[in-house]
Amino acid sequence: MKLASLKEGGRDGTLIVVDRALKRAVRATGIAPTLQKAIEDWAAAAPRLAALADRLRDGSAAGAFDLDTKALAAPLPRAYQWADGSAYVVHVELVRKARGVEMPPSFWTDPLMYQGGSDSFVGCNDPIELADEAWGIDFEGEIGVIVDDVPMGVSPEAARKHIKLVTILNDVSLRNVIVSELAKGFGFFHGKPATAFAPVAVTPDELGEAWDGGKLGLPLISTYNGTEFGHPNAATDLTFDFGQLIAHAAKTRFLEAGTVVGSGTVANRDASVGCSCIAERRVRETIDGGKPVTPFMKFGDHIRIEMLDRAGQSIFGAIDQTVVKYG
Repeated sequence: MKLASLKEGGRDGTLIVVDRALKRAVRATGIAPTLQKAIEDWAAAAPRLAALADRLRDGSAAGAFDLDTKALAAPLPRAYQWADGSAYVVHVELVRKARGVEMPPSFWTDPLMYQGGSDSFVGCNDPIELADEAWGIDFEGEIGVIVDDVPMGVSPEAARKHIKLVTILNDVSLRNVIVSELAKGFGFFHGKPATAFAPVAVTPDELGEAWDGGKLGLPLISTYNGTEFGHPNAATDLTFDFGQLIAHAAKTRFLEAGTVVGSGTVANRDASVGCSCIAERRVRETIDGGKPVTPFMKFGDHIRIEMLDRAGQSIFGAIDQTVVKYG
């Protein structure tokens, strides 16, 4: 089934069930008022939500309506925790190569992860609001999962069973701000503004054979100002799957239901498939030609991020955003 949240009913939105074609939806407030509440009681809520999805599919769901993605918040408009990995180590390797810096061997065995801001995710059509182009505005196409309660010290195998929903996201980065923040030796803060999410999050069964329990074997398509920027496959060159990322996040803490875990920028070693962020293209340009050519985003630039199933149907709907000046 596919779940989303309307921009109504308060900061956590109103939970809705969406049909597979992303055309029709129905409020699920009789089951759970919000997606957060559904995740917290998933064992009881999931079968009832699935039954509502069946009624929506056969046309018998009372109160069904046409879906307008502009009315959607992020599936989880805010979350108790947002832990973003860097599971495509080939991406990190390229960045370090362009800087002439050797990559520690431990990066291949010990995942990189940071704790991002989860108090205000934004919807799929919300603008990327920022005050200054000089900050080095960049999009980052990623895969994300939403988990139920995860015990501390969980194994990667057991962690995969806690994945309840899968989605895609745009983890916007301010590259020129990040450089100065990392120099302080204390991690990201200003360099990571609000993350945008696809219209819907889906249960793993919606992904069919493309989902193996820990990774999603389909291309993530980024279209920048109307031209395809990249379509790397989300399973190719993935160093750490979501079981490993969740287990890493839970090494010293419990993960509460509704925690979102991200893959980091989807990247493939094969340059012909393009990139999921501008920074990687600039790195490849530097390696090939001695300097970056592609500029970072400007006000008015437009990014669309989407994933299609093997029949060409959009799975999560599109993230479709424009950069605007915050006044």
